[in-house]
Amino acid sequence: MAFDFDLLIIGAGSGGVRASRMSAAKGAKVAVVENRYLGGTCVNVGCVPKKLFVYASEYSEKAKEAKGFGIDASVNGFDWPTLRDNKTGEIERLNGIYGNMLGNAGVEIINGTASIVDPHTVAVDGKHYSAERIMIATGGWPFKPDVPGIEHAITSNEAFYLDTFPQRVVVVGGGYIAVEFAGIFNGLGADAHLLYRGEQILRGFDNGVRDFAAEQIAAKGVNIHTNTDIERIEKLASGELECVLNNGEHLVVDCVMYATGRRPMTDGLNLEAVGVETRKDGTIVADDFFRTSVDSIYALGDVIGTPALTPVALAQGMKFVAQQFDGDTSAMDYSNIPTAVFCQPNIATVGLTEEEAGEQFAGDVLVFESSFRPMKHTISGLPERSYMKLLVQKSTDRVLGAHMVGPDSGEIMQGLGVAIKAGASKAMFDSTIGIHPTAAEEFVTMRTPSREI
Repeated sequence: MAFDFDLLIIGAGSGGVRASRMSAAKGAKVAVVENRYLGGTCVNVGCVPKKLFVYASEYSEKAKEAKGFGIDASVNGFDWPTLRDNKTGEIERLNGIYGNMLGNAGVEIINGTASIVDPHTVAVDGKHYSAERIMIATGGWPFKPDVPGIEHAITSNEAFYLDTFPQRVVVVGGGYIAVEFAGIFNGLGADAHLLYRGEQILRGFDNGVRDFAAEQIAAKGVNIHTNTDIERIEKLASGELECVLNNGEHLVVDCVMYATGRRPMTDGLNLEAVGVETRKDGTIVADDFFRTSVDSIYALGDVIGTPALTPVALAQGMKFVAQQFDGDTSAMDYSNIPTAVFCQPNIATVGLTEEEAGEQFAGDVLVFESSFRPMKHTISGLPERSYMKLLVQKSTDRVLGAHMVGPDSGEIMQGLGVAIKAGASKAMFDSTIGIHPTAAEEFVTMRTPSREI
């Protein structure tokens, strides 16, 4: 049977674009279907615009830091439309680059909403396309719970395009998106409240990191409310939003943003009808070769429930191409993935948390940690502190995990990620000469364990 395409990918996000370009480079005839924007969540309503907003939110503190260095600096005002529109201009530039990349690679872009008709056919706005292989790379979408008045709340998607900057904000959630946006709003001058129903924010991260980061974030002005949730949201005649909390308190704000998780974006794909198996949470079941329960249909990225990180989707795209065209029979390795939270101060981590290490290697783990005031703040006068931790298997001397809270954590952790992925020992860390004076050198000068677990 002659197909229109060798590979048809639904979704032009990070994973879909990478898989399509690389497959086309191998000589395959490839098409990508997209109904929204090129580049997916990361480029449009995720990593890229978020990081731009983080940069903006840091300037007010930099002005405070300057005074101790003899520099008379002040923030005379903040124009939200300038930031918002300059960000949008950059995103539109990137959209164009993605379009050019796909076009130059020979990938056909089909604009519209896709639905899978059968194992080899996809319908896009009424027109049918056949393909030897179909790839689902539709990513995720913000989830809002069923709370009375939820229609008055926004998600991170809308936060990037607000008409006016809110002076009082409630961010609901305790994950990295919620924490980052609470810091963004706070840094840009809003009275920011972070509400989380659990005991401590950043569930899944190392507990020492969570506690230290929460303390530092609160010290910078974010009002953190744990064991707290919204029971209902009421819009007042003034246009303000009144949040009635589960503890009986009321918060009146200008904006309520929910960052309470993301769901797989599989709406309208017709998965059940064609036999593609999904889990209870809606993610698609895919094997080590990204094949679903239907042999000719594949899936990768956030939609399959693997770590929801752009570099993971990119790596999956590359792995898929290697498996399909280069004879690669190995599975994707999800261990030791470095990651960062761009709150203030930054958090970065790679490898096992202390809790995971203690569970997997009970009685055989040494914990090294350090907390200190960064050199800059000995002059700036600001109270911010940094925190670092290494987890080492005592019997093998292998470094199991590294964690940091402090400026430039993400930049520092990328290098440590290489070392830990390579299986570096604590002796290797100790024998590495530090770069002085930097915060990063602390990772190679921690000699005495604080405890064994």
